[in-house]
This record gives sequence, C-alpha cells and structure tokens, in this order.
Amino acid sequence: METHRLVLRDVPKDERPRERMLQHGAEALSHAELLAILLRTGTRDESAVHLAGRVLSIGGGLRGLADLGVQEMTRIRGIGQAKALQLQAGIELGRRMARSTREQRPVVRRPQDAADYVIERLRYLQKEHFVCLFLDTKNQIIGQETLSIGTLNAALVHPREVFRAAIQHGSASLICVHNHPSGDPTPSPEDIRMTARLVEAGELVGIDVLDHLIIGEHGFVSLKEQGSM
Repeated sequence: METHRLVLRDVPKDERPRERMLQHGAEALSHAELLAILLRTGTRDESAVHLAGRVLSIGGGLRGLADLGVQEMTRIRGIGQAKALQLQAGIELGRRMARSTREQRPVVRRPQDAADYVIERLRYLQKEHFVCLFLDTKNQIIGQETLSIGTLNAALVHPREVFRAAIQHGSASLICVHNHPSGDPTPSPEDIRMTARLVEAGELVGIDVLDHLIIGEHGFVSLKEQGSM
C-alpha cells in the first residue's frame, strides 16, 4: 500500500500559512502557522501546521522552544537536523532583533544627546531639512521622520504634519530639528515663531515639544537652552 506524504499543498488553499500571510499579514497568523512556514514540510501523516503545533506543545510554547538545543529538537518526531537548524536560526534572529531594538533606542537626557543623533546627517546639507525625533515616556527615541525639505533658506512645516506623525509613532513627546545650510545655527525670528506655534499645538494635543535644535556646520543651538521657548 502506497504511503502518502501530507504536505502543505494538500491543505485547502485558504488554510495554508503562506497564502494567509500574503493575504492578511504575518500578525494574523498563529504561532503554529508561523512555525510551519519555517518548517516548510510536515511528516508522512501530518501537515507542516500540525507538526508545528505538536512541536510547540512538546516544547512548552514559544518560550520553551527557544530554550531547546538542536539535539533536543531532533528528538521530536518529524524534526530532523535540517528542520532543527531552521528553527534555531529563526529563534536566534528573533533574539538579535530584540537586542538590536533595545540598543538602537538612545535616551535623550540633554540637547547634546539629540544633536549627536542627527548632526552628521544634517550639518552639510544644502537645503533645510525639518526633522522630528519622537520619544516615548522614558525619553527614548522611538522614531525619526523628515517632514519637510525646503529651499536654501526656508523649510516650512505645518503643526498638523508634525503632530499627525507624532501620533502615528505613538510618541509622548518630540524634539524638532532643522539645519541651516549657511552653516550658522543662530535661530532666525521665523525659527522662534514656528517653535512657539508648535509648542502651542503640542499643549492642545498633549504631546510636549521638548526642544528645537538648529544644526550648523560646526555645532548646534538649542532653543530650549537659549530661553527662546
């Protein structure tokens, strides 16, 4: 009697994890479905999704699975060395991404911290770039967005654009930054007026504008430190 190997192509199309991921996104998939995409194939009598569910059950869930070594994984029926290595690689990528996310969220304790984050990118630009740094409740930078690129001597930005972006990033506060192509970071009257408008708008929506930095060729000016906001 011929033994049939049950693979993903034998599963109804709308139940296949890859098709579901394409249609609905990774966040719509269960742990077992995501794991099945890494495993690719099942055993002779179960699909990759069923194998993934069994692996999760034996391993004690995602957290328990992450603690298993290759040899322990290969003791699970249907998991050979190749599949065990695929799972280990996926787990390790997740660990590295988590570490990278933590490492790449610098804390802004003073204007110099924010300036250091952007100065090398902005100091030599020939047009004004208006950038916002979005911070969480711990003053960690959780996002950065260039909201305007202006002419040689003007970068116009509307408070609506600033706070729409802040809300999208889920920020508790923000720091505005823009460069002066002339190289001189001295604030202009328009810089000070624009900052006042942004601070006022921030008070209305509940998102604090902590500072406005102006980047020059050899340094920066903090409007907060200068007493201009």
